[in-house]
Amino acid sequence: MAVILSALPPFRPLRPWLSPDRADAPTVERRPPEPRWWDRGLALVAVQFRRRWHEADARGRRVVRLTLAREATMAARDDAGLLAAAAALRPRLVAQGFTPRLVAESFALIREATFRRRGLRHHAVQVLGAEAILRGRIAEMATGEGKTVTAALTAGCVALAGVQVHVITVNDYLVARDAAELTPVFEAIGLTVGVVLAGQSPAARAAAYACDIVYGSNKEMAFDYLRDRIAARGLATATRAAAARLLPTGRARPAPITQGLAFALVDEADLVLIDEARTPLIISAAVGESGAEPPYAAMLSLVRALEEGADYRIDRALRRVELTAAGKSRLAAAGDALAAEERPGPWSLKRAREDLATQALSALHLFHRDQHYIVVEGEARIVDEATGRVMADRKWERGLQQLVETKEGLEPSVRRETTGRLTYQQWFGRYLWFGGMSGSAAEAGRELHLVYERSVVRIPTHRRSRRRWHGLRLYGSQQAKWVAVSERCHRMSEKGRPVLVGTRSVKDSEALSEVLAAAGIAHRVLNARQDAEEAAIVAEAGEAGRVTVATAMAGRGTDIRLDSAAREAGGLHVILTGFHESGRTDRQLYGRAGRQGDPGSAEAIVAVDDELFRDHAPVVARALSFGRAGRLPALVARVLKAVAQRRAEAKALTGRRLTQSSGRNLEKMLGFANRPD
Repeated sequence: MAVILSALPPFRPLRPWLSPDRADAPTVERRPPEPRWWDRGLALVAVQFRRRWHEADARGRRVVRLTLAREATMAARDDAGLLAAAAALRPRLVAQGFTPRLVAESFALIREATFRRRGLRHHAVQVLGAEAILRGRIAEMATGEGKTVTAALTAGCVALAGVQVHVITVNDYLVARDAAELTPVFEAIGLTVGVVLAGQSPAARAAAYACDIVYGSNKEMAFDYLRDRIAARGLATATRAAAARLLPTGRARPAPITQGLAFALVDEADLVLIDEARTPLIISAAVGESGAEPPYAAMLSLVRALEEGADYRIDRALRRVELTAAGKSRLAAAGDALAAEERPGPWSLKRAREDLATQALSALHLFHRDQHYIVVEGEARIVDEATGRVMADRKWERGLQQLVETKEGLEPSVRRETTGRLTYQQWFGRYLWFGGMSGSAAEAGRELHLVYERSVVRIPTHRRSRRRWHGLRLYGSQQAKWVAVSERCHRMSEKGRPVLVGTRSVKDSEALSEVLAAAGIAHRVLNARQDAEEAAIVAEAGEAGRVTVATAMAGRGTDIRLDSAAREAGGLHVILTGFHESGRTDRQLYGRAGRQGDPGSAEAIVAVDDELFRDHAPVVARALSFGRAGRLPALVARVLKAVAQRRAEAKALTGRRLTQSSGRNLEKMLGFANRPD
């Protein structure tokens, strides 16, 4: 059963790791120390004076020099010689730890294997980034700098030391792409690679987790860990598990699928550790409805009669609804009437009635079709706002899923109750150590240090960026914005330049598509409805004159390769049509242009009634839009953007702190953390 270890300093000798192929092998994870109130206070004070990011230090530069110096030695070996060198390196890493010389030797070995299998050698800056990740830091590397192959250096080095590596990225598309690209490299040095994807059978997942290096998305791997923890309840320690096996029945829980949490390499670290950490991961089980008729339609009808402001208040920024005293009274009176009619539902129970009413109001006012979900084949499927992808196997909890389905006229699915809950802060806190990389981590540097104790290291670019900024344009209405975007697409595509237009939702991408079609501009749309065509659409997006309209699916991790005609015409032009709550997400979209020294440009064309401004600067947005449809001054646009994003990020930070606090409190109450006897 689970063995909880203290964090192993990654630069000290490592003891041989437990064999993952033993059915009764204990898993490996860290038990974070219990935070005390004064620790939290001191950390909050200290982080205010901490720099958001740091430059690479002398140790990192030394590893780079030693790695590059070994190039000729590694090149002189044949394939069998590389494999033998990897085998000889393993016991030395276990015995001595990650010393600069051994790290450099590992990197040089993997660098040569990458050249033979992929036709490229890592640049000095990629080696520098890999060394920072190995030390448990977050490497900020500009988009297009080759983070995928950078990860190969760190993952291979750690795996050669006998430590299982989880390479965690944000979606299945990137998981499959990165694993396919690097599997030949790892196999060349004797390492096995597993891939965890949605829809896999338990046997396939167990086989993947038995490998040296495991690729998977944050959601899939976190849920696998949570399922293991749920299965471990009642047998939470090695002593209890051994006692269970001695019982006459000989029954004990199945071996955990995930094999433990040793080292994680987190791609797009700011998205996974910061943006997605606001929402806890929940596993639920189906439960039957009491009574003949589910209460969802009746509750939706009831709350439609309530008045915003008088009966309830909505915080759209935090996506939260609160009933007022007057609203609770009206709800109680209506509930009593329904209960008197012997209508099934939570009408007579105050807490259940108010909770379902709050969820019904959320379904009506906070969750919108083609933005937060799409309707496909008679089902309401959640769209991940951070990635733009459908989460087909995810459902909202506490009746919200059924209320949304009822609102859309669909057959409500079976209600589910929570059986397990986990936050990303808890999950990553249990890894022995982890590092990460991203193109936009510096802005989140202080929060990464406060929550995860991870420093951000900014890695220089291999080539100077040639991306040009064409400015920010603000219009008084959505219609004026779409017309301006259409004109810009026409102008750029006529020059032979490919254009990528980023939108915030499926609805916006389809609205712009109609405008472009009316103007006779040929284009492709990439959103949650076209996820099966993603690879083909991305492959064509760099062709000369091509116009692609995409949600966040074409943001992080997407490599748009230019053809020669597009490069000569000036490269990819990116148009952002709606700012996100975090400026980091905007920066990721701009980063699709001008990658690896290519030419390119970017601009923002937005409207005052965009979602960000409506939710976080409503008074200013209404004042600016009054009687104006044309373009507003650039200074006004910059100020509005700065104010709205600052407020949005502050509220998002509050939400993440609440999630982290509630996770700790629930863990204490349920005894969720495994503790040794």
